[in-house]
Amino acid sequence: MVSRTFHNPPGWPAAPDGWRPAAGWRPDPTWPPAPEGWVFWTETSLWPEPTPPGALPAEPHRSWLVRLAWLGTLAFGVATYVIVLRTMVETQNPNLFPTLLFIGAITVPSSILLLAYGLGHRVGQHGALVAVAAVIGGVIGVISAGQLEYSTLRAMPGLGMVAVAVIEESVKMIVPLVIFLVVGRRTPGLGVVLGIASGAGFAVLETMGYGFTALLTSQGDLAAVDNTLMLRALLSPSNHVAWTGTVCAALWRFAEPTRKGKGLVLLGAFAVAVALHATWDSSDSLIVHVVVAVASLSMLIGTVMAGVIASRRARRSVVAAAPPPVA
Repeated sequence: MVSRTFHNPPGWPAAPDGWRPAAGWRPDPTWPPAPEGWVFWTETSLWPEPTPPGALPAEPHRSWLVRLAWLGTLAFGVATYVIVLRTMVETQNPNLFPTLLFIGAITVPSSILLLAYGLGHRVGQHGALVAVAAVIGGVIGVISAGQLEYSTLRAMPGLGMVAVAVIEESVKMIVPLVIFLVVGRRTPGLGVVLGIASGAGFAVLETMGYGFTALLTSQGDLAAVDNTLMLRALLSPSNHVAWTGTVCAALWRFAEPTRKGKGLVLLGAFAVAVALHATWDSSDSLIVHVVVAVASLSMLIGTVMAGVIASRRARRSVVAAAPPPVA
């Protein structure tokens, strides 16, 4: 059903609501002529056209500004982090310490979230779930990891960093797993976004803990904790985001009934995340940490790209299989 709206040219009296011209109606000759190309009527559909059964909704168009927003966020965050760090060290002002931790912890996760959105994943419609995964997932993850790591390493100290990696990668999956089981609609990309959120929440709290510990052990020497802050605030969040995001993406494959080898994919993703995590924790080398961070982010970006390609292939398959329109 279509609604028609009349638009008065300049200088014409306003038409009553719902006015329709009678047969043979002509404007008053005393009225000024309408501008050339003036649109007198517009038509608006009262409800959207129904989506054909089995069809996928059209993906929203995203400008290059949206697609590159992640890069601007990353550059701004890194630059701001460096400025705050230098100011804090030069002025010896500990009040800037929370600001430094916040900027460092949020820059990389937010950049990856924007990257996922720019590549086609719908983040906005799942805002509540993302917030739950970030806040509650981070809190539950940090508390559970602290308790389990203490108990496990006390009983079996020989397990070392492998136990830490297994525990932390598991506890970060608690809230995403609950959402996976409870939420009926599992859209493409939702697992990646929730994993990013849970990993980001965990990383923020963990980074603050490491930063506070470094400040205490250095007896308030802000310059002495420079390397620790740079490492934990810029590289560690990217790792937690990438590891949990990739494992959650593998978990969400279980919502696709036609996908084969789903169990092996999930186990493989978890094993790779644990291996990268244990490598990170077992080394004090900056080179090793940078390599692990790059490998982890590359793994996540590859997972996101694979999801986008699969989604577009599914959309093309539905369009190709659709019956021709009825004349």
